[in-house]
Amino acid sequence: MVNTIKNICLAIIGGSFLTLMIQTNSYLAKDTSAIFASWVAHGVGAVTALLIVLITYRLLSGQGNAQQVKERKKIPLWLYLGGIPGAFTVILAALAINGGLSLSSTISLGLVGQIAFGIVSDYFGLLNTQKRKITMIDMGVISLVLIGSMMILFGA
Repeated sequence: MVNTIKNICLAIIGGSFLTLMIQTNSYLAKDTSAIFASWVAHGVGAVTALLIVLITYRLLSGQGNAQQVKERKKIPLWLYLGGIPGAFTVILAALAINGGLSLSSTISLGLVGQIAFGIVSDYFGLLNTQKRKITMIDMGVISLVLIGSMMILFGA
């Protein structure tokens, strides 16, 4: 239970960082371009990730876990392509916000897209996910999040 609560908190914090990234990136895109802003966001993100990897490796090495860090399995090359949808996410969100959508509308509609893709991915077993049937509860979830998004978009 404690692990579940920890993971929920991490997901909320991650969502907050995503929102912060989209907001700052849209400001940069307004004065430059969405593509340039995406390059900056991913360049700074790459440098930050490299620093985190180096620090983590250094900490793990000091605890005798260096062997665990050095062990690598054979990883399919396509798994390294996750940055491609990330780049499109940053570009499209900047375009949506600078096109007149509010930050909260952009994030909530993005959530609708994430849930819809997740359900379709589960149904077809895309990207090696476990296959699962689409249920009425799934459709209800999408409907409720979409209704909430519309309330944010068209509300006061």
